[in-house]
Amino acid sequence: MARGIPEEEALTAVERMSEAGWQDDSRFACSLARTRVAAGYGPLWIRSELAAHGLSSSVVEQAFIALAESGDDDWTARARDLIRRRHGPPGQLNLALRRKAADLLIRRGFGGEIVRAAIRSSPDD
Repeated sequence: MARGIPEEEALTAVERMSEAGWQDDSRFACSLARTRVAAGYGPLWIRSELAAHGLSSSVVEQAFIALAESGDDDWTARARDLIRRRHGPPGQLNLALRRKAADLLIRRGFGGEIVRAAIRSSPDD
């Protein structure tokens, strides 16, 4: 419709693609979620992006269930890895770098609890 195609034709085309299996919201959501996890984004960012695509909450939940089933939902480990890649090992960061790391994680869609756990000097702290 944004490209000037009449609404009725666009809806008919989407319906045909869906029936043929070419367009599947669940498959799209799972693929996008996996891509964002691999790029270092957290659960808040991913949920927000999936919702921005107009996907239903049940489709979003299915994407997160798929992440859990594949083992890609260890958000603290993902956050620690992102810190390690950007700033070095979390246990060796001074206060200023810890703040920078926390800001990065928040911008990337990690929640406060995950941020606190990820910037601790060691997982046992």
